[in-house]
Formats: sequence, structure tokens, C-alpha cells
Amino acid sequence: MAHKASLLLAVVPLLLVAASAEDPYIFFTWNVTYGTISPMGKPQQGILINGQFPGPNINSTTNNNVVVNVFNNLDEPFLLTWNGIQQRKNSWMDGMPGTNCPIPPGKNFTYHFQVKDQIGSYFYYPSTSVHRASGGFGGLRVNSRLLIPVPYDDPQDDYTVLIGDWYNMEHKSLQRILDSGRPLTRPHGVLINGESHQVGETDDATRKPVFTMKAGKTYHYRICNVGLKNTLNFRIQGHPMKLVEMDGSHTVQNVYESLDIHVGQCYSVLVTANQPLKRYYMVTSSRFTKYNLTSVGVIGYEGAPAEAPSTLLPPSPVGWAWSLNQFRSFRWNLTASAARPNPQGSYHYGGINITRTIKIANTASFVNGKLRYAVNGVSFVEPTTPMKLAEYYGVADKVFKYDVIGDVPPVNEKTIKLDTIVVNGTFRDFIEIVFENHEKGVQSWHLNGYSFFAVGMETGEWTPSSRKNYNLLDAVSRHTIQVYPKSWSAILLTIDNAGLWSVRSNALQRRYLGQQLYLSVLSPARSLRDEYSLPDLTPTCGVVEGLPLPPPYTI
Repeated sequence: MAHKASLLLAVVPLLLVAASAEDPYIFFTWNVTYGTISPMGKPQQGILINGQFPGPNINSTTNNNVVVNVFNNLDEPFLLTWNGIQQRKNSWMDGMPGTNCPIPPGKNFTYHFQVKDQIGSYFYYPSTSVHRASGGFGGLRVNSRLLIPVPYDDPQDDYTVLIGDWYNMEHKSLQRILDSGRPLTRPHGVLINGESHQVGETDDATRKPVFTMKAGKTYHYRICNVGLKNTLNFRIQGHPMKLVEMDGSHTVQNVYESLDIHVGQCYSVLVTANQPLKRYYMVTSSRFTKYNLTSVGVIGYEGAPAEAPSTLLPPSPVGWAWSLNQFRSFRWNLTASAARPNPQGSYHYGGINITRTIKIANTASFVNGKLRYAVNGVSFVEPTTPMKLAEYYGVADKVFKYDVIGDVPPVNEKTIKLDTIVVNGTFRDFIEIVFENHEKGVQSWHLNGYSFFAVGMETGEWTPSSRKNYNLLDAVSRHTIQVYPKSWSAILLTIDNAGLWSVRSNALQRRYLGQQLYLSVLSPARSLRDEYSLPDLTPTCGVVEGLPLPPPYTI
């Protein structure tokens, strides 16, 4: 139920354990405001949640019902999306403009979703306009219930590390640049948990460490790239990292000196404090760019003397072939238990026949003299009515047309048009999606509502014969995939989660200027077994506003 923001009396998260017949609930009340921040030493307008930048962490456990009441005190409509949380049968809570009416200024909306079989590390961020460039993001973790073991010992502590590139400009200025038809220039720096520091700053010996470790103990670091365009490399002086999870899946526990983390991805690592008692830098730096953006954060040992860390930083890797080889080293942990209906690895995706192949090629071109990005020749335009609501109310034909793009890119990719892209999917089909990158930069794609198997990634053009090199045994189940220059990446998935789901570039500029689409997966019947009905008090907008509510789904 909506409440006026003036009635907000407290912003303290509450925990309520419901009756034994229900799973626990965790409640949050979030107040979204503008505020002055100085992440790179220069004051600028930021987007705060409960006065925090970055926003508060959500610390949940498998099967928790998460209820977040968001009050929008900005001067623009606003939405949050939950990056990687699958929202089973519940795209109503996805927080994308294609599924939800944005929260008007001065109003609120309550998200209610359940985190079920998704033990791992995630984050949330604004999905409207270019708000993400000013903040509004934060960490989201899903812990395992005690009866579900994880494949490593309990760490001494659990730390969230949000890294990302950053502009010293507020989001409205960036939006005006994009609306004028110009691309954004290089970011001004990179942040670690909302701050940017350079190696050798004068207060590194006395500044409070970002994290503190006890000698001999092991710590869990959850590292998410919440940035706007750049892949970032993450490393810690003198401390190898044991990879244990990515995008919600346990992995084979290889050890890495550094990790390339692409926009929208989260990796979990274990770090053991087994070095001399002093301070160390954790380092993040841009990859695959002509410019070098670097930021450091101080990690301290308990009892260490007040001395600055060594200014000799571990080097960043060179070239994208190194990164491709790192991707090939990632494997799903087939022996780990999980909260999924079946243990990880028991789903033999490699033995299922592919029923449809969709090739997605991205294009940068100009429409009426303004820069646009396209998918298979069409640059996405957001309608004023969320497409999911239009489907539910039976008026989709008044808002968009299905399948304005084909399953293969057009011959002339540079000739693009503007339209709303909704691809029709057949419920429970097993499909293959091939992302093709014909450009010189690394790209990153995200699919809401699903985890998919990242089975292949190679240079050159994809052909059906490329399937012979797929990993059909232990490819990591994840929700975001990178595509290297002049290369392709292939994913496999069963589209068994009814709803309307965003497939989009994780790069803010590319997504805002049209490099996205939606996948419509309709249940054959309006059945609660497949999808929840429209929740009560859901705001409506556009052509469905004022229409009588359709009959709810039934068993």
C-alpha cells in the first residue's frame, strides 16, 4: 500500500520471522534523495539511499522474502532493478521500465520478491534514465541456509567491494550529452566502495582501512563491477584470491593473482591474511582502454604499525587474450550442494536439443545525425506503457509489435531504425543465444530472469560448427557474459520463467541509446503454476491506466 513520504518515520531495516508455515521476511524502507558527494574529491550531486553512497547492503538468506519500500524524493521518475536476482514467475518486481511503471517524484513503491536458489553475490542499481551514473547502487548477498553446506569453511568476515568507473558530472549533464547525439568521453576515474584514491597519498598510513583482517584468518570478498562502461581488473598486494562463486554459482576453486571483472559481473573470492603484519593496497584498474584509470583502497592487518603500504603495485595484465584464457579457466563446481531444486551439476544441459538459435549483433550508427546503438538493425525505444502491463491487459498491439528483429542480423547492420523490440519466446524451449561483437571494444550483456550456461567464447565469426568447441559439461551458470572484440559468446538456457525479461548491454551509454531488447515468455495458460498475477496496488500508467483489471491467474 502506498504511503506519503511525509509519513516516513524511520529508515531502519526490520526483521520479522513469520509463522513456521512461511519463509522469513526481511523489510527495508529506503528514502531516495539527492545529496552532495565527493567520490573523487570534487563535490557533485549524487543519488543517495537513506543518506548513503553507495546504498545500504541487503544481507539475505535463501528463501527470504525481501520487501523494500522505496520512496522517490528525486525530481524524476525512478526505478531499481536487482541485478541477477531471477524473480521466478515474478517479472512484476523486476524493476525495469519494460515491466514496471517508474515511481513518480514524491511517491513510493514496494518491491516484494523471494530469493530462493541463488546463493551468491549480486547488486542493485537504478534502471531509469542514466541515474546509475550518480549512484543509487548497493550490494545484495544471498547466504546459504545452515542446512545447505557451501564448499568452503565459514570465513572470518564477509566484505562487499563495489568497483566501477565514474564521471565527475551529475547524471542530468551526462543525459544531455547523450540526448544531443554525442558519445560520452572517457570516465574521470574508478571508485572502490564510493571512493577514489591514488597510490602514495599522504594519509595512507593513518587513513581508516576499507577492510581489516586478522593474521591467519580467511575472508570472503564479494567484488562487483557496478560501473558504466569499463572492464576492471582487481587484485590485492601479496594476496592471491581463491575464486569460489560468480554470478550466483559455486565454481571450481582456482587461485588467481588478479581477476578481470566485466560490467555487471560479481565474483566471490577467499583471501587468507598470511602476509607480514602491515598495510596493503587492493587495486582496481581499467582494461582494454587507451587510458589507464586506477584506484586503490587500504586493507589493514589488526595490530599493524601505522605505515603506508608499499607503492609497488601488482601489475595489471596486458591484452584481451589473457582475459579470454581466464574465462576458459572458469568451471562450475559439480560437487557442491546448493539450494536449487537439484544439486548443481545434475542438470545435464549438454544433452538437450536446441530448439532455436538467436544471433544478436550490436551496431553503432546514426539516426537523424544522432548516435544510436542497435540490436540486429533496430535501436530500442522505451514506450510510455510498460510492455508487460500491455500484455497483461491485452492491449499489446497498442504499444508494440512482436519480433521486429529477426533471429539473425541483417546484412547491412549500419542501416538501423528506431522501434520497441520484444522477441517472442516459446515457454520451456531450450534456446541458444549467440552474441556477436563486430567492434573493437569489449562488451557485456545481461539477461534478467534467468541464469544461463556460458558455453562458448571465441574470436572470429560464429558458425554452427563452432558448437563442437562448446563446454557441455561444467560451464558456469551465470547471468552476465562478456564478448571480446571481433569475437562471439554463446549461451544456452531453458526459457521456463514466464514473464517479460530484459536482455541488455551493461554499458550505460549503449543501453540508454538503444542496445537492449525484451524477451517475452508467455505461459500457455494464465496459470499461477507458471506466473504470479499482477500484485494488488501495482501502479499503472500509459494506455492501461484506468482500464479494468483483467481476471487474475488461476491454478
